[in-house]
Amino acid sequence: MERKQGEVDHLERPSPLTDKERVMIQDSWAKVYQNCEEAGVAILVRLFVNFPSSKQYFSQFKHIEDTEELEHSSQLRKHAQRVMTALNTLVENIDDSEKVASVLKLLGKAHALKHKVDPVYFKILSGVIVEVLGEEYPEVMTPEVGAAWTKLLATVCSGLKAVYEE
Repeated sequence: MERKQGEVDHLERPSPLTDKERVMIQDSWAKVYQNCEEAGVAILVRLFVNFPSSKQYFSQFKHIEDTEELEHSSQLRKHAQRVMTALNTLVENIDDSEKVASVLKLLGKAHALKHKVDPVYFKILSGVIVEVLGEEYPEVMTPEVGAAWTKLLATVCSGLKAVYEE
């Protein structure tokens, strides 16, 4: 499909979240964050099982094949906590675009310069987050809430990718 001049792919530069979407994200996150450690572990385990190439960036557990062993890895649990804390910071500051941009810049620099993570994995992780939250929290992750999360995470990916391009 051909694009007209000035048209932008919605995944590359998503539209801003509406007030309603921000409220839905914060309300659903409040329930998820009550079990943040288990949710974070479920997200990372799903990522590594479904996209094993993503483990290449984690020397501490990249050779672990057994799902149960992965779930119990203290290193995986620590990283899951960091992922959930970063998401929490983004959700808590969803109305503060400067704070969100600052967090994304820090995350982007660490992943681009220090860890050398291919930015495609942020899009993959975003899909896994929405999938796992939908399965683990079906009562709060309605299709409308899932769409709001998808939009938020597309914004996150766009912000992280921008840091890579600097």
